[in-house]
Amino acid sequence: MIAGKAKKFLILALLLMSLGPAVAQKNKTQLQKEKQANLEKIKETEKILSQTSKEKKSSLGELSAIAQRIRQQEALILSVQSEIELMDIDISENNDILKALQNDLSKLKEEYGSMVFSAQKTSGGVSRLMFLFAAPTFDHLAMRFKYMEQYGTARKDQAVVIRKVQEQLAEQVLLIEGKKDEKSALLKEEVAEKATFDDLKRKQNNLVRSLEKEEKRLKSDLQDTRKAVAKLDKLISDIIREEMERAAREAAAAKKKAKETGKPADVVALSNSFEENRNKFPWPVSGFVSQKFGRQKHPVLRGIVLQNDGINIQTAQSEKVRTIFSGEVRAIAFIPTLGNSVIISHGEYFTVYSGLKDVVLKKGQKVTTNQEIGRILVNGDGISELRFQIRKNTTALDPELWLKH
Repeated sequence: MIAGKAKKFLILALLLMSLGPAVAQKNKTQLQKEKQANLEKIKETEKILSQTSKEKKSSLGELSAIAQRIRQQEALILSVQSEIELMDIDISENNDILKALQNDLSKLKEEYGSMVFSAQKTSGGVSRLMFLFAAPTFDHLAMRFKYMEQYGTARKDQAVVIRKVQEQLAEQVLLIEGKKDEKSALLKEEVAEKATFDDLKRKQNNLVRSLEKEEKRLKSDLQDTRKAVAKLDKLISDIIREEMERAAREAAAAKKKAKETGKPADVVALSNSFEENRNKFPWPVSGFVSQKFGRQKHPVLRGIVLQNDGINIQTAQSEKVRTIFSGEVRAIAFIPTLGNSVIISHGEYFTVYSGLKDVVLKKGQKVTTNQEIGRILVNGDGISELRFQIRKNTTALDPELWLKH
């Protein structure tokens, strides 16, 4: 009976030890996976930052790269802190199991001592043979013999359980010590990452102060960029207007096939296919978003608001730019300041890739997803940045809502 209870507790303790770490391990694995992914992004951003910071003069590209590194560093620190919090919970749970095992071991030893004492007392007063033969009947003798066998077995079982609990105790102590060492390493890592974060913030503040002294140059660059973007917008509008007119002509010639929509069937199918892939499109180039969609404040110049009909993706030098979906090349044009631009139609949708130093496609060429368009341009400040747009006819859409996350 006593040994049976001890076995039940031992089984429960072993279950707690096996299930607890398993649940924690899942979370820990996820955290480590996220941290590794963030480290890969940091490595990519460091490469971009290194290339832009080689230039003698300060640049907005370098500022964007540092801002991105700070965001990534914050995410890395949070990841390490989450690991430490998880480790604290894990250590606490293991300490609870250790206390439970220690308490059970004390009870088992106490019960075992009582059993040994009772056995010694019995054997000291009356011999086993006398105890057996003092039975009034043969059935009583058999029962006494069976009782003595069970009692001896119970003592042996109790000793086995005690030994197993002691072994589990030793393993638990080693496990906790290992987790404490792991936590100590994480704490050191947190200190180091925070130091890196502080260093990045100092660099950012110094760079902003440096750029603020170059207000005249920045305003001149901004004016040139706005003129180039205006030319690009006119080009896009002209191309889209031509496409809409062409679609209308084709629709008029095929009214029966596209009676409900007034558009050719292939245009409708391609447009629907494009829409179905929302949030699934591959990124046209590696890197990070240096300027988001819509209106936003200039990172340095006060009172200046920027309008972006797409997103800017800062990347490494000479990176390949690729299509995000199948379609047809409608225009290739060179615009001073922006470099080469490529416009690809996907039914009613259009994607625009600007900031290329060369283009390997031709106007009218059919393209597939992930097909190379050309390589990214490096401007005078050492910045490699793709200006990327998605439009539904003339309406500009936020590309980040369409690209894969």
